[in-house]
Amino acid sequence: MLALDFINVGNGDSILVREMDAGRTQFTMLVDCGHDNLVRDDHPPLEDERSSRLYAGDFLRQQGVERLDLLLITHFHRDHIGGLGRVLDQVEVDELAAAYIPPAGAPPLCPDSKTELAKAARNVLRCVDFYAQALETHPGKIRRFRELSGQRMETWQLTPELKMDILYGEPALYPRQKALYDGAFRGQCDSYDLVHWGKSMNVSSLRQRLYYHGKEIVLGGDAYAHMWETDTATPCDILKVPHHASLSSTTRKLLSLLRPKTAVVSVAAGRPDERPHPYIISLLREYAEELYFTDAVSIPGLVEPAYHESVHLEIE
Repeated sequence: MLALDFINVGNGDSILVREMDAGRTQFTMLVDCGHDNLVRDDHPPLEDERSSRLYAGDFLRQQGVERLDLLLITHFHRDHIGGLGRVLDQVEVDELAAAYIPPAGAPPLCPDSKTELAKAARNVLRCVDFYAQALETHPGKIRRFRELSGQRMETWQLTPELKMDILYGEPALYPRQKALYDGAFRGQCDSYDLVHWGKSMNVSSLRQRLYYHGKEIVLGGDAYAHMWETDTATPCDILKVPHHASLSSTTRKLLSLLRPKTAVVSVAAGRPDERPHPYIISLLREYAEELYFTDAVSIPGLVEPAYHESVHLEIE
């Protein structure tokens, strides 16, 4: 049995994938780690006492997860990487896979002190700093690292029953990302380059397609729809909707290719930026038989709030 938990981390993504046999865990993977804060400072305060938001690390502890076979990072926005430190507080990791691995001994980037840089440039540095410092402050927690090239789709046989494709954005993005981040750790920070890279981070997001017992699960990361309205988007059973169901996340063309039976939106309730966007939710309701939200999203006439720590799905 494959158990999927789309964790209610509020802002961000964190997805726990476990293959179980007779109640025993055979394989455990975490895709992304959520945000470093359950409430962003530019969002309304969390005042609903029924809220079930929690950090990914706390969810792992509650589930009794002490070891991950694989930790996969789709990209380095704060709402996907910010919770890494709390995750590493809780678990040992056999392998961390990402399109960039910081250098050993990476120094703190101290983005707030770099006032000569544009705010957007400092935000890019802040994201990668969360990543690198979580690794530096948890030595020995990760047995091995795999830096993904981003050059072509990869297929991994995770277990005899579970296979995964990893799909990338434009190949030229990943060498650019490595050069910028390595330069930053050497003290070479160009405001213009960092600002422009910040606009490309979602475009570089990894996507995954899981295959298990004849079922297919697509985890869309934060990839925009225009990136993969191609033959790589084929029908699936479960879709993690990209980029919190923003207006750029999904199109009718993409959904007509994916045709998911079940769709899950990982998003904080009450976001002030139309994520999820009502039009995208209307589209999803046309195509998917079931639609879930990680947090207690409310859209009058479209979505009634549901309170849970995760959207839990199982495949036999």
